[in-house]
Amino acid sequence: MAKEAKVKFAGGRNIAMKVPPHLWEQTVQFYKDVLALKVIEQAATVPQSVVFEFGTNRLWIDRVDGLSQAELWLELTADDVQAAAEHLKSAEVVRRDEIEQLPPGFEGFWIQNPAAIIHLVSKTNQ
Repeated sequence: MAKEAKVKFAGGRNIAMKVPPHLWEQTVQFYKDVLALKVIEQAATVPQSVVFEFGTNRLWIDRVDGLSQAELWLELTADDVQAAAEHLKSAEVVRRDEIEQLPPGFEGFWIQNPAAIIHLVSKTNQ
């Protein structure tokens, strides 16, 4: 039986698709030209990324060197990030903070689920 969380989790608005360089342009073109999704943001810096309106979510297509295939990353929000970290640690959830540095002052951290899908756990309404 699962432990009851003392923190409230919810799905976040961000979905990140990490794409290897050899597939990045075609993937962006698919969402931009084939599906005609609205581009919200575009960054030419590393990692190069394009953000699309994806219903009520934001779909980030990030160009990432060193990948052989695309990965899908999800966001969870928590009303209390510290309590979330403690709860997830007690449930033996794997922390993955080494995979991508978060901005200074950002309340959040990285985990992976049992199927190795990466999740950003961030403060609700951050």
